[in-house]
Amino acid sequence: MKFVAKKLYYKIGEVCEILGVEAHVLRYWESEFPSLSPPKNKAGQRTYRPKDIELLLEIRALLYEEGFTIAGARKRLSARAQRETASAPPEGADRSGQGKAKSPQVKTRSRRLNQVREELENILTLLRGE
Repeated sequence: MKFVAKKLYYKIGEVCEILGVEAHVLRYWESEFPSLSPPKNKAGQRTYRPKDIELLLEIRALLYEEGFTIAGARKRLSARAQRETASAPPEGADRSGQGKAKSPQVKTRSRRLNQVREELENILTLLRGE
C-alpha cells in the first residue's frame, strides 16, 4: 500500500488511523526498529513524516500480513537498507559509471563493518530473548 501524503507532518493519532493500530503499538515499534525515529515537536509530541509512515506501513505488512516476528521484520528491513545503500552511488560520485572503483581497503572495511553489525544484532536479539 502506497501512502499519499497530504501534509508534511502527522500526529500519532492520525498515524494510528492510517495504520489501524493503537498508539502504544507505534511507540513499541519505535523501540524495536532503529530506522524508525520520528522527531518530536517543541511540546514533545511525535511528528511523523511521510517517509516514517511509509516505513510503518511496511513494518505493519511484514508483521500482520506476512507473519514475520519483530526480529524477522527487523532483519528484513536491515537487509533491504543494506541493498539500497550498496546499489546507490556514494554522495558526490560520478553517476555516469565512470567514477573510481572502491579500493580493496574500503571494500574490506565495509564488509567487516557489516559483519560486526550483524553480530551486534544477533547479540541484541539474544539479550532480548527473541
